[in-house]
Amino acid sequence: MTNPRLSWDLARDVSALFEYQFMVNALQAGTIVAVMAGAVGWYMVLRRQSFAGHTIAVMSFPGAAGAALAGAPAALGYYLACAIAALSIGQAGGSARDARGGESARIAVVQVAGLALGFLFLSLYSGVLEQLETLLFGTFLGIDRRQVLTLLIVAVVVLATLVLVGRPLLLSSLDPQAARARGVPVRALDVGFLLLLGLAVAATSQITGALLVFALLVAPPAAAQALTPRPGLSLLLSVAFALLVVWVGLGISYYSIYPLGFFVTSLGFGVYLLAQLARRTRVRARRHEGGSGLGGVGVPEPEPGAAA
Repeated sequence: MTNPRLSWDLARDVSALFEYQFMVNALQAGTIVAVMAGAVGWYMVLRRQSFAGHTIAVMSFPGAAGAALAGAPAALGYYLACAIAALSIGQAGGSARDARGGESARIAVVQVAGLALGFLFLSLYSGVLEQLETLLFGTFLGIDRRQVLTLLIVAVVVLATLVLVGRPLLLSSLDPQAARARGVPVRALDVGFLLLLGLAVAATSQITGALLVFALLVAPPAAAQALTPRPGLSLLLSVAFALLVVWVGLGISYYSIYPLGFFVTSLGFGVYLLAQLARRTRVRARRHEGGSGLGGVGVPEPEPGAAA
């Protein structure tokens, strides 16, 4: 296989992405991961659990390193470590919707402990050091059909669960007290969602790496919620943005010498910046219209995720 190069023929360049099985596997896996990350990340951002999500993402690093040390598949380490981290945060009361106080401190302790374990596993098994860059920042070269199938099964489980609990989860995310008054098991939903987040993180980490998974989980949902407060439309936009980031990132990475994680993160950040710019432009326009027609009283723009 020669090094691929971009040409002025866009159709040929796109078709070239499907010439090799490893790239087809990467595109299929990336699509699965993008849909799952866009949906789960939308709830994560809405619930203000970004810090918890970041901590769970970090835990995929010691999980994969520990699996290598034990001679087990790296994917198993991802899933086990992220699930344990999710349960630890959940049992500590980690709804994490308030970034102040003891909740965030307990989540930080979980993160620090995970990093310490990861570096311990690296020191005990030097073979992991050869794959450290891939472990932290991701790659698409080694994805096989078995991994694609595993990702698909995990995504189906996560998305089906979200469909089943979506409405009560949305209510408990926006107004926990009202949800409790209606008999919604808020505590169980908090822990259950963290487990879903752990599954999504473990699956996504295999594409983007342990450190950059957070970009795919938070940037597209945050951009979508900045554009519209309508839950249904915002959720669809979140998935669409995640797909755009992954597809374009994979395409550019195929023709580049630089890692996939860099492009996924940069594109996600760019989508978020454009969404924020569009939101601020819309707010200024409405304020200007309100000031012209209502004697200087502008129409405030709702915060992302503030309305159901």
